[in-house]
Amino acid sequence: MSNPASAPRFPFLTDPMIAVLLIATALALLLPATGEARTVATTISNAGIFLLFLVNGMRIRRAEIARGLANWRYFGPLMLFVFGGMSLAGMGFASLAGQALPPLVALGFVYLGCLPSTVQSATSYTSLAGGNVGLAVVGAALINIAGVFISAPLFALLGGGGAGDIGSEAIIRIGLILVLPFVIGQVVQDRVIDRVSQHRARIAWLDRAVIGIAVYVAFSGAVEQGLATLFAAADWAVMIALVLAMLGLALAAAWGASGALGLPRGDRIAFLFAGSQKSVAIGAPLAAILFPPASAGFVIAPLLLYHLAQLVLAAPLALRMAKSAEAQALG
Repeated sequence: MSNPASAPRFPFLTDPMIAVLLIATALALLLPATGEARTVATTISNAGIFLLFLVNGMRIRRAEIARGLANWRYFGPLMLFVFGGMSLAGMGFASLAGQALPPLVALGFVYLGCLPSTVQSATSYTSLAGGNVGLAVVGAALINIAGVFISAPLFALLGGGGAGDIGSEAIIRIGLILVLPFVIGQVVQDRVIDRVSQHRARIAWLDRAVIGIAVYVAFSGAVEQGLATLFAAADWAVMIALVLAMLGLALAAAWGASGALGLPRGDRIAFLFAGSQKSVAIGAPLAAILFPPASAGFVIAPLLLYHLAQLVLAAPLALRMAKSAEAQALG
């Protein structure tokens, strides 16, 4: 368990992903990739996504996947919450957003709801709060693997056609760029996993670089389509309010659902962060494959704000939970 007294007061400020997302967005606003440059950037993005999922297949141990599948009493409800409950919430917030925001941005709330949870931050905040870290690691990894197969079809089922034709061509692209490299990584895992484990820091930066490129390509298309002129200050205020409301609902619902399941406190904490958080590591690359550049930036706008908000709110929440547990232990 992490010591709350020694933890940084604002852990999210030390997360390099925040800087990567801000730089990618700013670069797209100032120097968007258009014309031939967009074609080159898209090719680089797709190659990076392929490499990223190849490495993910190499580093996620098959034994962890098996343990997660065996613990169905925990992971079954968690999967249902992440992909079922959150998708329904996304549809509800999309309906609200559609009354004030562009249709593609409103659709972004549906997309947000269909995504899996994070791995790194959900695990980190579970540890900071004194939760079951082992369960958080396996759970987040299992949900991310499932997300590769579930998120796109689920999004299409719930109305994803509003962002373009999510049909056979998109499914083939997902298979070639996400699923195939992951499967290859799993096949060769036994021969390379020790070497991969020795380069965790470099792999973390590979994650960030690939996400940054995907965000840059997506927002370049949005800028070309007039992102700055379509969004007034009031529109940003509406979107931020809706994102915060959705995150607050997710946190409250995840904590309530874990309590209704009768889980011990450590497991409830793992459920809370794995259930409420959403992964930009899956969301940005998947959007780059699913949507044309003119649409992708608008669709992922709620996801980027949600990702930032979950880091900002999760840190003080985790510290408060840790201090509460420590006070109960002493008292």
